[in-house]
Amino acid sequence: MIKPKKDRNLNFIDGKWYVDFTFNKKRVRAFGGRTKEQARIRLAQLRIVKVDEKLGLKKPEKKLDILFEKFADEFIELYSKQHKRSWKRDEVSLKSLKPFFKGKMLRDIGPQLVENYKAKRKADKTPRKTLVKEATINREIALLKTMFNTALKWGKIEKNLIDGDAVKKFKENQKAMRILSDKEMIKLIDAAPSHISPIIIIAANTGMRKMEILSLKWEDIDFRRGIIHIKDSKSGRAREVYMNCPVFEALKVLPQESEFVFFNQATGNHVTSVRKSFKKACEDMGIKNFRFHDLRHCCATKMVEAGVDLVTVSKILGHSDIKLTMRYAHPGEKTMRAAAEKLGQIYEQTRQKVDSPTEEVKIKGTATHLISGH
Repeated sequence: MIKPKKDRNLNFIDGKWYVDFTFNKKRVRAFGGRTKEQARIRLAQLRIVKVDEKLGLKKPEKKLDILFEKFADEFIELYSKQHKRSWKRDEVSLKSLKPFFKGKMLRDIGPQLVENYKAKRKADKTPRKTLVKEATINREIALLKTMFNTALKWGKIEKNLIDGDAVKKFKENQKAMRILSDKEMIKLIDAAPSHISPIIIIAANTGMRKMEILSLKWEDIDFRRGIIHIKDSKSGRAREVYMNCPVFEALKVLPQESEFVFFNQATGNHVTSVRKSFKKACEDMGIKNFRFHDLRHCCATKMVEAGVDLVTVSKILGHSDIKLTMRYAHPGEKTMRAAAEKLGQIYEQTRQKVDSPTEEVKIKGTATHLISGH
């Protein structure tokens, strides 16, 4: 993300100047112009308007005639790029949203129009000639809702017509998680090419995300303390990951030829993808429907099966909310079978007590008899 230039109450973003100030405890944002001088004039004009409104000399302008595509551009610049690491995903979603809602005012976009959009998108096909997934459409609807909530906060609309249950997302079918057995994991690591084998080992043993691993620098590795420092994570929070023996040994033998642990000699940067190599390794071992990200699921599930509490698992994975960890913690066959056996043991122990002869129990010096019954 390119950091914007700043001046007092002015922001320079991607070749444009924007006005940003607070008046009467309310934040005012607006496009200022192409030059700094234009933005300063716009700032002065807006301040005069606000003062006039406060004194009752002029009624507040009703910002109701705003085109969707115009606000979409403003939203990306002033909101997505400033607050979201995934702002590029918003731009992708807008490539579908913009053509459909182009020419329409924000105030005219309601539930029925959005339902029409959902129906159209469900019939659309991707460049690969497959139908657009409902999950993709849900991401687009989520962005649309965020845009309208933001428009309401910024005073661009008087009412958000698509808020809450007014527009519902599609119910997504959750696919069963593919969790590798211990034998499958070992076979996958052994079958993988030498340049991605350590990457798989790290993912399976730490639960780190793919880009957290691929972008690692040697300065992030503390061999003395056995810790990996993750400075830039998806949640925006830095965290420390502890190395076990497999991870320590996998990293220790790698040559330190660059600042990056996994270095691409052709680009001079870190490796950005292992998709083809990983896919081939899975195919060679007959492992189907297994993505690299599923290694993170495997790591979480194995920790839970080993008795690690969810709070610790959540911290290791770098989740801000333990609810996210619940998605990754899937009890395997061994865990569920053990749970069933424990329940059986409880009933068996109860039966043994019921079938046992009269037992004498002393409570505070008095004798009480428990009579078994059948």
